[in-house]
Amino acid sequence: MRARHEPADELAAVGFSVLRSALVMNLLWIGALKFKPYEVDNIEPLVASSPLFSTLRQKLGAHKLARLIGVTEMTLGSLIAAKPFAPKASAVGSFGAVGTFLTTLSFLATTPEARQEGQKMWTPSITGQFLLKDAVLLGASLLTAADSLRATRR
Repeated sequence: MRARHEPADELAAVGFSVLRSALVMNLLWIGALKFKPYEVDNIEPLVASSPLFSTLRQKLGAHKLARLIGVTEMTLGSLIAAKPFAPKASAVGSFGAVGTFLTTLSFLATTPEARQEGQKMWTPSITGQFLLKDAVLLGASLLTAADSLRATRR
């Protein structure tokens, strides 16, 4: 006897596919942009004020660091996309993306340009607003990790 699929289950399956595809697209595309000079300039305030990245930036230089970040993002995106034929690799990619987005969210605390000056409460600037979307990508990475781990048991 065939299991009956509820509309909510089908909607969830579509949602997971869209979520995984969007996460992959974000990582691949944003990773590829790290090879463009304007993107090196865009991330400069973030990496320069980060305790984690400022030392790497001094050792590698801005362009090489951006390329390293880009290659990492594109690798993670490719691994996440591999779920249909390599669910374990996809889970590894998703957990790597979790680390990536935790790191980029830390820029909210370390980058002065992420806050609007003169506000009584913490108010994100345009840079801060740009970083806040990584909370959604963090959630997507956790969900794709769980989905990939489930697929390894099938």
